[in-house]
Amino acid sequence: MAANLIEIVKQAGVVGAGGAGFPTHVKLQSQNIEYVIANGVECEPLLNADRLLMTHYAVEIIQGLKAIKDTLGAKEGIIAIKKKNTEAVKALESRLQPGIRLHLLEDIYPMGDEQVLIYEVTGRIVPPAGLPLDVGVVVNNVATIYQVDQAIQGQPFTHRLVTITGYVKTPLTLRLPIGLSIKEAIQMTGGAIIDQYRVLNGGPMMGGLVTNLEEPITKTTSGLVLLPTDHPLIIEQEMDIQQMIKRAKSVCCRCEGCSQVCPRGLLGHGLKPHLIMRAVSYNLADLNLTASYLCSECGLCIYGCDMGLSPRKINQAIKTELRKNGVRNQPDRSRVKPHEMRQYRQIPGKRLEGRFRLQELPHKTSLGERVMIPKMVRIPLQQHLGVPAQPIVKIGDQVNVGQQIGQIPEGQLGATVHASIAGKVVQIDDYVHIQGS
Repeated sequence: MAANLIEIVKQAGVVGAGGAGFPTHVKLQSQNIEYVIANGVECEPLLNADRLLMTHYAVEIIQGLKAIKDTLGAKEGIIAIKKKNTEAVKALESRLQPGIRLHLLEDIYPMGDEQVLIYEVTGRIVPPAGLPLDVGVVVNNVATIYQVDQAIQGQPFTHRLVTITGYVKTPLTLRLPIGLSIKEAIQMTGGAIIDQYRVLNGGPMMGGLVTNLEEPITKTTSGLVLLPTDHPLIIEQEMDIQQMIKRAKSVCCRCEGCSQVCPRGLLGHGLKPHLIMRAVSYNLADLNLTASYLCSECGLCIYGCDMGLSPRKINQAIKTELRKNGVRNQPDRSRVKPHEMRQYRQIPGKRLEGRFRLQELPHKTSLGERVMIPKMVRIPLQQHLGVPAQPIVKIGDQVNVGQQIGQIPEGQLGATVHASIAGKVVQIDDYVHIQGS
């Protein structure tokens, strides 16, 4: 069964739907796993896709989790979910199977961070720069686990639930075909209700700024959030790194507020954003900048800074430069233990929302069904970690929904790609362009 499921998931193109898109069939080959955690925390404000998925597709998620648990030989499958999502909790509780249980969590940000979640659920700390595998755990987002079940049922990964919210007419969570443009997805909610706005692909805290509304929905798109151009989170995203450094030199007061709330630092990983800010501001070569690799880019350092600085942005820039120069992080793993004040420095979701002007926006969306089949989709050949898929169709081919259009290059890390609508292949570049029938 194990080898069979791995091949089924591989051919279905299942990847991590809640993060960078790591190919799931590779995770299913992990060894010495005790726990499989289904991450249903969805800690980002405003997003609802996972909550609605657990509420309406509890059977599928539990079946998928059991299949993964059995394949890995794990002793337990655990669904991690916030206590406040009572409808989803009730739906899951009524369908639990032996070896599968719920773990209820408080509304803390970023509880859905993989390493924070592992500590909360198992009490184990993933070592700095380590992987969940190092402590006998595999974590998959519930959307990924749902897709595993769909793969077992013969359905490849062609659609996904996406929350479209913020300053739109009717915030909704919709099941969208992969390759649909972000512009068309927003139009399905009635469009923006403000003139000057930006769109974040993902949640308001960790989502990336959309620079082109023609960009497509992908397997890793969990949400689209429209915010005004003067919103603090948009300003942080758009600020030039050199401008941020100049501001840090003039206003950083060394208060350590960013380090006091850093979730990785509080786990004992040795990340202290205030020291990195100091090093960059004053060109202190004796400070170890490789600690930037430990940053999860959750954005809590922005919350902790009263001066409007973004250690996250500095860390992102440092990591980029270190990778270019082939510099790796080799952190000290000998004295890793949680900070004694950790439980008192965690940030409740409502406090985060108040700090970033999110409390007035809709926090729950309904599951909408008003999705028209698009006239055109642009399906990326790379929606995952690894190398792009190789197209196995040519211009002029007629394809059906679910037909494989891209395969994994031989011996490479990657994921297969499938058509999300029926139609004609009209162009192939970094995308397969399909015109609807």
